[in-house]
Amino acid sequence: MSKIKVIKCDIDGLCVIEPSVFGDNRGYFMETYNKNDFHEEGLDMVFVQDNQSMSTKGVLRGLHFQKQFPQGKLVRVVRGAVFDVAVDLRTGSETYGKWFGVELSADNKKQFYIPEGFAHGFYVLSDEAEFVYKCTDFYHPGDEGGILWNDPDIGIDWPIPEGSEPILSEKDKKWSGIKNK
Repeated sequence: MSKIKVIKCDIDGLCVIEPSVFGDNRGYFMETYNKNDFHEEGLDMVFVQDNQSMSTKGVLRGLHFQKQFPQGKLVRVVRGAVFDVAVDLRTGSETYGKWFGVELSADNKKQFYIPEGFAHGFYVLSDEAEFVYKCTDFYHPGDEGGILWNDPDIGIDWPIPEGSEPILSEKDKKWSGIKNK
């Protein structure tokens, strides 16, 4: 019997994964990835690279995608909290241009699987957040694309406090909207 709960999202292919957490007065234990459990739940991706980043409160990273070498990503937060977003960029998809967002935190221990063909980004809610992700393909530096985080054609409802502006990289400030990707 699988030790994970897989919650399918409104956009086909996206899913939130809740691992079983075993805790007592000493702390807790959980498996963050078990090939057999994932296979039992119909998730047959193969991961080839793990990444980790740290960001401070108010940082928004994204929305990023890879053009010729798309990556599926299993993402989670090991310290702090983020609002994580995926945007469907799959040609011919009934949900093309639609987005789904979920809060990921060290406390809720949720994971989010984003298959190939999606743009991905996150906004940091806590003072700091450490973000960990497994990828189904290697990173190719010249292959990155992006979409502007606040593209009105997508309409992501980011939980950015009124009167605040997200902290963006120079690269993320320059992306165009989904119509020009």
